[in-house]
Amino acid sequence: MSTHQTTSLLLGLAVIVLLARLLGALARRLGQPAVIGEVVAGIALGPTLVNGTLSEHLFPTDTRPLLSALAAVGVAVFMFIVGLEVDAALLRGNTRLATTVSFASLMVPFGLGTLLALHLADDYGTDDTTGFMLFLGIAMSITAFPVLARILTDRQMTRTSLGAMAIACAAIGDVLAWALLAVIVAVSGSADADQWRMLLAIPYLAAMLFAVRPLLRRYADRGAHPTLTPTVFACVLAGLLLSAAATEWVGLHYIFGAFLFGAVLPRTGTDHLRTHIHDRLGQMTSTLLLPVFFLVSGLQVDLSTLDSSALGALALILLVAVGGKFLGAFTAARLHKMPSRPAAALATLMNTRGLTELIVLNVGLQLGFLGRDLYSLMVVMAVLTTAMTGPLLNWIIGRPTADTTTPHAPGPPAETETVRTAA
Repeated sequence: MSTHQTTSLLLGLAVIVLLARLLGALARRLGQPAVIGEVVAGIALGPTLVNGTLSEHLFPTDTRPLLSALAAVGVAVFMFIVGLEVDAALLRGNTRLATTVSFASLMVPFGLGTLLALHLADDYGTDDTTGFMLFLGIAMSITAFPVLARILTDRQMTRTSLGAMAIACAAIGDVLAWALLAVIVAVSGSADADQWRMLLAIPYLAAMLFAVRPLLRRYADRGAHPTLTPTVFACVLAGLLLSAAATEWVGLHYIFGAFLFGAVLPRTGTDHLRTHIHDRLGQMTSTLLLPVFFLVSGLQVDLSTLDSSALGALALILLVAVGGKFLGAFTAARLHKMPSRPAAALATLMNTRGLTELIVLNVGLQLGFLGRDLYSLMVVMAVLTTAMTGPLLNWIIGRPTADTTTPHAPGPPAETETVRTAA
């Protein structure tokens, strides 16, 4: 790296961190998740404002690959944390309802999204028509588990039956969505690796479940409270990076490996250990690495070129994204005899997309499923569907209070579950 590159990179990082923190705090003051402000910060530093002059001066072309590398590390760590938070115990007593709602809230917008892709193909389609249709379907189906958990925590709903149900549904939906996205990436032929490497995904998954997980379980059982020593922390970091590298090499995407490594870490008896892992990784990731990812995403978004036809496409995208999610989740909840008001609140929570959606959209952009114009519209959809969650919940179940309670969904309340999140 030259002196110019180093200076530009460090100055740019300082601007990213401070602006993301400022707009994130402003978003929180407005009753929105901090991620909304951080995404807006990334867009503001991109080509949308002043014809890209600001981004060209702050982030010269020769420093952008370095920013992309930092963003990739941030996303890998974030996906590991998401996997770390997925807990099968959340389904206790609510398995059928949570599974049904998750499946319906995934498949209805997926189907509508593929139909919308047919309509948008002439203006926004890519050379890979099948990949474009399938990817747009999955992009409509995402629920951001970490952002949803943050919203529930802010509203003091994590210990209510409705909050526990929303977390369970989002967790199942995340796993289903990532699995479906992995299949789409595999069958599309968009992977960089030779196609034969895809066959290695099965032994890799088996090794993670039947070799790595038991080894981690054995370490966790060595003491009542396993501690996070520097050596253990280094092994965890190396493990998530190696797992991410493995899925990237076989032709999937590094986010799947990072997510799976977090998901296979044992849950029972490791609360103390997982809390320390989360705390050590979370602060640096949320303060520096994720804002860099928002910037890299924002550099691909140019809203200054939107015309009336683009606004029409955006309206259709929002209609399919919001309507599909709400219709699927609400209908499934009502079929399980959940009252209308909590069912509507659950369907609203499942519309939260946030950072997870941005990660999926970046995968689509990298693999050629999306063009930059449609990518920009989808980013706007992600921001708007996340921002609308809080106001809609206020309208449906009222504003949060110090002793917030919600109508009970079927199953026992989650009395002790606390959700930690980096978003």
